[in-house]
Amino acid sequence: MNEKVRCLIIGSGPAGYTAAIYASRANLSPVLYEGMQPGGQLTTTTEVENFPGYPSGTTGPELMEDLKKQAERFGADIRFGMATATDLSAAPYKVTIDGDKVIEAETIIISTGATAQYLGLPDEQKYAGSGVSACATCDGFFYRKMTVAVVGGGDTACEEATYLSGLANKVYLIVRKPFLRASKIMQDRVFKNPKIEILFEHETLGLTGEGVVQGADLVKRRGQADEEKVHIDIDGFFLAIGHKPNSDIFKPWIETDAVGYIKTLEGSPRTNVPGVFASGDVSDPHYRQAITAAGTGCQAAIEAERYLSERGL
Repeated sequence: MNEKVRCLIIGSGPAGYTAAIYASRANLSPVLYEGMQPGGQLTTTTEVENFPGYPSGTTGPELMEDLKKQAERFGADIRFGMATATDLSAAPYKVTIDGDKVIEAETIIISTGATAQYLGLPDEQKYAGSGVSACATCDGFFYRKMTVAVVGGGDTACEEATYLSGLANKVYLIVRKPFLRASKIMQDRVFKNPKIEILFEHETLGLTGEGVVQGADLVKRRGQADEEKVHIDIDGFFLAIGHKPNSDIFKPWIETDAVGYIKTLEGSPRTNVPGVFASGDVSDPHYRQAITAAGTGCQAAIEAERYLSERGL
């Protein structure tokens, strides 16, 4: 037998939990499914110093636990489980959980986030939170006056390298190809920045260091006659090779961009399907911050309440 709810929130993290707080306070009796990583990407982050309300900083897991407890305090029904299929052809919308249970929802808030792309090196896991990061804006502050490396050759990599150059003494930009894929304006900024050294035709073989990242082993012109092994001393290693929005199960119904980010009506969390809203990184290719995700979670819950009220639901 299907379960019927007024507001279903798919995914946790700052967006999902904030949506749950606002939806609960609006008496929507929201049900939230946390997904395969309860708390989202921030649960893999050690220090969080830029979330308002924590003057001494906190950790990612502690921040997420606080948001979860706040949502539960107002009555949010938070469950472990993952959405595996959807039918958004008509309201009430149907969402299958763990390939079995079907939830029928009058409104849905999608907060499934985006997953950072990694190179697949064992050292990325070994040094996670100890020198390896996929967010310069989040973690760059910890590398002031140090030496860091950024991997990637597109706009994101150039943006991250430029941002880090304002904090670090030196930034290596590790680019696999002999050219940058970034837009002309971003290329110009990088080329003109004296703190950024571009290592074209370099690939990362591994990371070194006692407990924390202290260096990177690279190979230049892999497979060529003049292949060369290179070592650089660094304090931080930043991945900037893209994110994959967790939107696949919604794509038959919800409009996305070429990468997979859910498209929303400008200035709102509304999608092309009435009563279905998107919040957090799944619809944000630009900022990807906990505070911006929380803000859109708030917006989505307010929009869901208005949608239900206008229809007498």
